[in-house]
Amino acid sequence: MQKSQDQRPRSAKPATIHAYAQSGDLVSFQRLLRDNPSLLNERNPVMAQTPLHVSAGHNRADIVKFLLNWQGPDKVELEAKNMYGETPLHMAAKNGCNEATELLLAHGAFIEAKANNGMTPLHLAVWHSLRAEECLTVKTLLRYNADCSAKDSYELQDEMTPINHLSEGPGSEKLRKLLQWHLEEQRKRRAIEACNESKAKMDELENEIANVVGLQDLKIQLRKWAKGMLLDERRRALGLQVGSRRPPHMAFLGNPGTGKTMVARILGKLLHMVGILPTDKVTEVQRTDLVGEFVGHTGPKTRRKITEAEGGILFVDEAYRLIPMQKADDKDYGLEALEEIMSVMDSGKIVVIFAGYSEPMKRVIASNEGFCRRVTKFFQFNDFNPKELAEILQIKMNNQGVESLLYGFKLHESCSLEAIAALIEKETTEKQRKEMNGGLVDTMLVNARENLDLRLSFECIDTEELLTITLVDLEAGLRILSQ
Repeated sequence: MQKSQDQRPRSAKPATIHAYAQSGDLVSFQRLLRDNPSLLNERNPVMAQTPLHVSAGHNRADIVKFLLNWQGPDKVELEAKNMYGETPLHMAAKNGCNEATELLLAHGAFIEAKANNGMTPLHLAVWHSLRAEECLTVKTLLRYNADCSAKDSYELQDEMTPINHLSEGPGSEKLRKLLQWHLEEQRKRRAIEACNESKAKMDELENEIANVVGLQDLKIQLRKWAKGMLLDERRRALGLQVGSRRPPHMAFLGNPGTGKTMVARILGKLLHMVGILPTDKVTEVQRTDLVGEFVGHTGPKTRRKITEAEGGILFVDEAYRLIPMQKADDKDYGLEALEEIMSVMDSGKIVVIFAGYSEPMKRVIASNEGFCRRVTKFFQFNDFNPKELAEILQIKMNNQGVESLLYGFKLHESCSLEAIAALIEKETTEKQRKEMNGGLVDTMLVNARENLDLRLSFECIDTEELLTITLVDLEAGLRILSQ
């Protein structure tokens, strides 16, 4: 008698979860998975594929949908990779399984996932389309904005885009036109996005520059660097090949308080913002941070600081102190520290800014024949005049952080730029201004707040008066400074 279809020999092995995923037997698949939920992401032998890989690669849409909507404690691994580094979306794309492709993309599958050979699902869908002479899956991937410029590393032919895999024959012409059209559209979108991002970044830079008083030449240079690097971003977004920029090493020359450290921090933000430096950190060092007291101490000490600064800016303040006044001073190890710094300046891992008084810095420049070859930008930080000091004061009062002693306070309306500038010119000498520069403003404001506290009575309940620094307070603050 003939056996019924459901009768099997007792020795037959039960079907696996992967077999049901391949055959599309949804009822049996559901029963097996509910009986044993641990099979959800089970890998099969050899290929190391999950049930989602298998069902997607055979376009078993009901099973793909069931897996994507699985409500158990564990979730299906949407980006699981088989032995070739392929995700379930790769499997659907390479076999032209359009319905499975739609389901996976709708559930957030990563469209730019790369297999071990660097191929994306779009690469594999193009290959399938060439064989099957239909491009439905390619169109689906393009509708989800698959990157037509993505490059693989297939065999010996490195960095090929999906279009590069097309032959010159007439059979691939339709597919070529489709990919080319989407490629141009993607380039246009990226150019617009890059333009908007560039504008936002330039606005951010301008906000930072607005807090820098004077230094017009340096501001122009900062804008040049920023705009040039952002334009390079746009060029690359359009598919153009351009050389990478390397930020120059610099020297900031001028007296203390002229804003050298602040500008270095702004520069760190700028270079990080446009992707030139991986971090925006500025590591500030002086001679004592670099130079050891004994033979053999300076090199390791300096190298530790260089390592700490990698990826950002190394700001060497009072750099002239590294070079002894007398060349015959054999016990001074400052020159060794300078040579250690110079040795890494061509690596591209760090930007170095040397800062110090203009005249003493000439010793540093003359101490090493490679200095001017490596340090190509020199900026002079001039002393601030009374009007510039008044600008700094107003900027500081408008940008007080919560940690500041003056947080919450404001200037009286009588404290105009002209009034503050006239007060500074009247109450300070040129020598004082030259010696203190921006530091004069900080001391003046602290003294002014103390004077406000002194002249207010405990009975005062006027909130405006309690928080308003007047011209009288500023004048008192300057007189204390002069004394």
